[in-house]
Amino acid sequence: MWKRTNKSMVGVDIGSSSVKAVELQGKNGDFQLVSLGYESLEPDSVVDGQIMELNSVSNAISNIFNEHKIKTNRVAAGVNGHSVIVKNIILPQMSSAELQESFAWHAEEHIPFDIADVTLDYHVTGTTDDAIHVLMAACKRDKVANLKQAIQLAGKQPAIIDVDAFALQNCYELNYDPQPNEVVALLNIGASTTNINILNGNRSVFTRDATFGGNQYTSLLQKELGVTFEHAEQVKRGMPLPEPVEDRDIQPILETVSDILALEIQKTMDFYRATVEDGGVAVEKILVSGGGSKLAGLIDFLAKQFEMPVEIFDPFRKIKVDSRGFDPEYMREVIPEMAIAVGLALRGVDAR
Repeated sequence: MWKRTNKSMVGVDIGSSSVKAVELQGKNGDFQLVSLGYESLEPDSVVDGQIMELNSVSNAISNIFNEHKIKTNRVAAGVNGHSVIVKNIILPQMSSAELQESFAWHAEEHIPFDIADVTLDYHVTGTTDDAIHVLMAACKRDKVANLKQAIQLAGKQPAIIDVDAFALQNCYELNYDPQPNEVVALLNIGASTTNINILNGNRSVFTRDATFGGNQYTSLLQKELGVTFEHAEQVKRGMPLPEPVEDRDIQPILETVSDILALEIQKTMDFYRATVEDGGVAVEKILVSGGGSKLAGLIDFLAKQFEMPVEIFDPFRKIKVDSRGFDPEYMREVIPEMAIAVGLALRGVDAR
């Protein structure tokens, strides 16, 4: 998506339930995994992408770097949630200098915040004789400052702030070689937010962050079974049910929540179809990542619901992982949660 640098950098994905870090090395698409770390966070440390407990998050970052002996200090991190606006806009034809000078003015009508309160970036995705197609990204300045502060408190340097949906896209482009006019929906189901990015080939045509995540499954299990959040979390991950509810069938409870997720995906697809010319090309495939993707039966449920192929997104599909340095069993467990961290880490290597 955005241009990559070739200075070494660690991708750090700060989610609402954990911090993930990935460091890669290599070039020209030939990469290998150097470091990978995962650290859980206390509940409510991060809410709607806003870091509430700076010390808790910075400690998690420090712990990962210390435990895995990561020497690189430069960090690429991402933002998501309601403070982030991503939009494809069409502007009249102009020179790149004119676009740079006038972009904030053009962007203003598409941003529901005061333009002075946002950090703004853009990427030209196409041009015609009389128009320029531009992908715009904006994020509230206080959210960017909040993220940078957590990284600096951990003694690291925030070198790049990306958008989670674009990091997901970078990871997809490297691993899946998208074909022109192939329309794919990337879904990253975190604990409290689901990032959705619909791509046509290499072009992001619609992105949305839905306030939905794995915690919704846990909360409903907790309520229906009368157990603690921790117990419900274990049940969700496939552990046996505690007494006296060991005979309950939890599938209907999980499907109640999966129905809500399916509605969010459907809503996003409807928005997408409404915003692209000629109704656009229908989504042909869904790739699912994030902790929520590990829920038993979810992939089959979505495939049935949308009548299309639905697969687990593999962020290391084309990245070499040395099984002597990384335990294959542990990797299988954490791989679905690493897509955004991998996409962020790609900003620090030359991927051309």
